[in-house]
Amino acid sequence: MNSKRPSALIAEDEPLLAAALAAELAKAWPDLHVVATVGDGASAVEQALKLKPDVLFFDIRMPGLSGLEAAAELADAWDPASQPFPALAFVTAYDQYAVEAFETNALDYVLKPVQPERLAKTVQKLRLSIERHVGDSTKASPTDTALQSTAQQLAQLMAALQPVSQASAPGPRLRQLQVSSAAGSQVIRMVPLSEVLYLQAADKYVRVVASDGEHLLRTPLKELLPQIDVDEFWQIHRSTVVRASAIESVQRDESGKYLITLRNHPDQLPVSRLYSHLFKPM
Repeated sequence: MNSKRPSALIAEDEPLLAAALAAELAKAWPDLHVVATVGDGASAVEQALKLKPDVLFFDIRMPGLSGLEAAAELADAWDPASQPFPALAFVTAYDQYAVEAFETNALDYVLKPVQPERLAKTVQKLRLSIERHVGDSTKASPTDTALQSTAQQLAQLMAALQPVSQASAPGPRLRQLQVSSAAGSQVIRMVPLSEVLYLQAADKYVRVVASDGEHLLRTPLKELLPQIDVDEFWQIHRSTVVRASAIESVQRDESGKYLITLRNHPDQLPVSRLYSHLFKPM
């Protein structure tokens, strides 16, 4: 962490709003140094890993990765042994439902357009968070319970902000998937969902890894999730869903991350920090 001035990264796809936030931050937190401003989620993750700022301001809605998805990916890639995870605040347009979700999950937020009074409260919380990081720096460990806590808060927030159309609710579930054996193939096969080991997003397709081999599906993973049984298929990563009964074992490495071994299959699947709570010892 920068011992002289705290640093921040702003991820906001609207340049005027990004400039307005930076200007208000200069008033509310004169010591804060904005080291970079980016306009999309992927760049936010890349620059945060490169620059390791003390504070992150992530817009909820951005091209590609959303602010929540970017924060989740960053939390999964972050090495807590090198530096505490940055203090995090989300930037969002006013929505009472969203505000309640942030407050319930103890994650801070800044409203658009920026409101000085609300920003001042956020700055106070972020400064306290950074001070705690400094105090805890001598206790840093590879597992870093603070990062695990943040990851769990993000998972809860993502679930709370999930669109109603994607919410888990009674209704017809998929029993079969219409797949192809290769990109551009004209042959469509029907694969029973009961034979699927895991689903994994890959570019414009979803890899369907089944007991009889691998197939491709054009339907995005986000559209599939509401149609499959969440008790039967567990999401373990932003891009991966695994059939629970196909899991043989789960191992935890020195950094605290989990790795799944499948039954009668060579693939091993990493578990994102967001979903590691699924495998806490009972």
